[in-house]
Amino acid sequence: MPIDFKKTDKELYQPKTTPAIIDVPEMTFIMIDGCGNPNTSAGYKNALEILYGLSYGIKMSKMSGTQPEGYFEYVVPPLEGLWYHKDGGVITDLSDKDSFCWTSMIRQPDFVTADVFEFVKLSLSKKKPDLDLSLARLEKFTEGLCAQIMHIGSYDNEPATTAVLNRFIKESGYSTDFTTIRRHHEIYLGDPRKTVPEKLKTVIRYPINRKD
Repeated sequence: MPIDFKKTDKELYQPKTTPAIIDVPEMTFIMIDGCGNPNTSAGYKNALEILYGLSYGIKMSKMSGTQPEGYFEYVVPPLEGLWYHKDGGVITDLSDKDSFCWTSMIRQPDFVTADVFEFVKLSLSKKKPDLDLSLARLEKFTEGLCAQIMHIGSYDNEPATTAVLNRFIKESGYSTDFTTIRRHHEIYLGDPRKTVPEKLKTVIRYPINRKD
């Protein structure tokens, strides 16, 4: 059976609707940075097309006999996003989506090396020459100590869930630790094109440090 990281790494992808502490290990991602309203931005739509194009290109490499060394059957992991305000701070007003900046990303299996990444970029460029694949990068990301919670419902209703998460962080003796690398992190377990808003599932993860 194909490996599904959502099942093998349940602590990362299946938190409860009550907050918990987690130490997130190093993982490999394809990432793209951008700014703008995710609902209307051409840049965001383009980023997702590139991310999925590269991710599925790697997964389906077996069909062309170009599968990487160490390849195994797997399910492409879910889309994730690191979010922040265009001024570099934390987003506080969800209605001002034009001020959003983001790093959209999809986790990759450990066998995806820089050479594998460049090969699949070349392959995708031949199929879709209009895509600017220079926007994408392969990066190892160690998130470290975090608090997370499962949000169920519309993205616009996240403030009620993040309030619970922030209260838990404070009451547990921690503080948030947002930096230029560690951001408001979301993992999308539902497809908004196919799922009614009230049933969408989103992992919300905040970086933390223990208070001195």
